[in-house]
Amino acid sequence: MHPYDYSQQSDDYKRIEKAIQYLEANFKSQPTLEKIAESVHLSKYHFDRMFKRWAGISPIQFQQFMTLDYTKQKLADSRSLLDTALDAGLSGPSRLHDLFVTFEAMTPGEFKKQGAGLEIFYGFCDSPFGDCLLAITERGICHLGFVKGDKRSEALNQLFETWPGAVFTENHKPINLIANDIFRYDRNTKPGPFNLHLKGTNFQINVWKALLSIPEGWVVSYQDIASHIGHPKAFRAVANAIAINPVAYLIPCHRVIAKSGKIHQYRWGSARKKALIGWEAARSA
Repeated sequence: MHPYDYSQQSDDYKRIEKAIQYLEANFKSQPTLEKIAESVHLSKYHFDRMFKRWAGISPIQFQQFMTLDYTKQKLADSRSLLDTALDAGLSGPSRLHDLFVTFEAMTPGEFKKQGAGLEIFYGFCDSPFGDCLLAITERGICHLGFVKGDKRSEALNQLFETWPGAVFTENHKPINLIANDIFRYDRNTKPGPFNLHLKGTNFQINVWKALLSIPEGWVVSYQDIASHIGHPKAFRAVANAIAINPVAYLIPCHRVIAKSGKIHQYRWGSARKKALIGWEAARSA
C-alpha cells in the first residue's frame, strides 16, 4: 500500500474495529478466524487479506499481541527500559520521539482567557485508525482526536468546549498535509517535527510530556508514569490527566495500560486502543 493511502486504511479500520469489539465480547469462547470474519460480514480469506493490508500481519498474529501474557511481559520489559534510561540521565528511552514532538504550553494568563482571541483551524481527515479531527493554531497542533462511530458533531463539540473563547475556521488543506505527515509510516523518512500548543495545568502538562518517553511498540502502567514524574502515589490523578489528553497518537496515551496488563479505558474506545497498540507492536516486532 502507498504510505499515504489513508482513505483505504480508514475504510479497513471500520471493520477491524468491529472485529476487535467482537473479540472483546467473545474472547472466552476463543472464536476462530472464520467466526471473527463472519462478525464483519466477510469471508475468512477476504478478512485475512484486508487485515494484512491494514496491519501488515495476520489477524491471528495480531491477536497474540492482545493476550494478557504478552501485555504483562511487555509491561515488565518496558518498566526495566524506562528505569535504565532514567538512571542514565535521559528523559526517557525514546529520544527520537522527543526530537520530533515539542511542547508549547499556554501561559497562566492565556490559560485563564480560555483561548479568547485565538484562531484555530480544523478539519476531519483519514487515518489508519479511522476518521479523526485535527486542529491547529499558529503555534502548533492543539487537538487530535478520533471520531467514535460517525459522531463528527460530538467530536467537534469536544474541541469547541476545550477552547470556548477561540475563533474556529474549517480549513482542510493544511490539516490534510499535517495528517499525512503524522500518520506516514516510512522508515526512511523522519516525520515532523511537530509542535504542540496545549492548554493544561502544570500537572497535566508534566504527565503528557512523560508519555513521550514511551517508545512505539511498548506499554507502561499508570503507576509507572506517576513514578516517572515524581508522584508515585498520584496514579489516579495521572490516569485522569491521561484520560483528557488532547492530542491522540503523537502524545501516546494509548501506550499506558492497567498494571494487570489489561487494555481498556481509552477516550476514543477500548477497541481503538487495542488497534493502536497492536498496530505499533507489529511494526516494532
